[in-house]
Amino acid sequence: MVSMRIVDVALVQGGIYLFVKVITDEGIVGWGEGLPDHFRSVAAFVEECKRFLLGQDPFRIEHLWQTLFRGFFWKGGFVHCSAISAIEMALWDIKGKVLGVPVYELLGGKVRERIRLYAHIKGETLDDLKRSAEERVRHGFTAVKFCPVDPARPLEGPSFIRKAVERVKAVREAIGWEVDLLLDFHGRTTPAVALQLAEEVAPFKPFWIEEPCQPLNVEALAEVAHRSPVPVATGERLFTRWQFREVLEKRAASVLQPDPCICGGIFELRKIAAMAEAYYVGIAPHNPYGPLNTAAALQLAACLPNFVIQEHITLGEGFLKQPFEQVGGYVVVPQGVGLCAEPDEAQIATLSQSFRETPLVHYEDGAVGDW
Repeated sequence: MVSMRIVDVALVQGGIYLFVKVITDEGIVGWGEGLPDHFRSVAAFVEECKRFLLGQDPFRIEHLWQTLFRGFFWKGGFVHCSAISAIEMALWDIKGKVLGVPVYELLGGKVRERIRLYAHIKGETLDDLKRSAEERVRHGFTAVKFCPVDPARPLEGPSFIRKAVERVKAVREAIGWEVDLLLDFHGRTTPAVALQLAEEVAPFKPFWIEEPCQPLNVEALAEVAHRSPVPVATGERLFTRWQFREVLEKRAASVLQPDPCICGGIFELRKIAAMAEAYYVGIAPHNPYGPLNTAAALQLAACLPNFVIQEHITLGEGFLKQPFEQVGGYVVVPQGVGLCAEPDEAQIATLSQSFRETPLVHYEDGAVGDW
């Protein structure tokens, strides 16, 4: 019988990333990661949650999640859900460490031996995009993603469409047909513009179109999904199974992208994936964030039957004592305990601290657009 108790919840800033440490009276520490966007707000809400955690049994993960979710009258949103996610992630890390197993063993065990990754590419010019894509392929990646569209107005003319198509064409020519091409519209387009673009880029066989419109109106997203010749992916800005439910019921996406550090945590993402499986919808966890979110996503990717592919920015270099390793576009399912990721606190302490800010976009007439 575990008699361990939580004695502290501490915040650690590593560069632009927000890490959370759940500390127990037996000296075992669990690590989690919160959303770095609006860092101060998420950090403040972690502190709000602390009063529910001190003196509690860290093994009661579901009970503590329910406490942190239902203990506030105003539920949901990225601040609340990210704070819960970071704490919950750390609780799984503790439980795995105590039991001597990786988290995926506690979620049903692995269903695959290796986890496919995709890489981001970027460039201001067509040549820059091509070079970036070719570099990722040389490094072994079998899938690349980029955003081909500028922030769009409600309707756009042929020059806007042509510019986006030229970018897609350039990258497809650079990577060939054996590498998958993922397109992220980043919520910058309306359904009308997204459908025009989908028709035009379809000959280049994109793997998916991500966030073809803002996620606030699921009916609008469903319209795109039903009419688009390219599969639709979405979910990075959705929280908990309740928001994902509507997307599934309205068949508004072929792939869901819940984020471990936003959607409610590891077990919440596992629940969302189980719901998606009943609709024959895939899961590609969102993660353009830090190393502990990567670690959590890899634990989930190891055990989700409907996993598709994993986003990442870092595999832990400069953050973890033993970073993950990409070989041939894949990471071998991690071995170890908990999240299988031990932060290098001495190295993290040397990182210059800054805050991640969303760029503010204006159209030529001065109106504000979606970045």
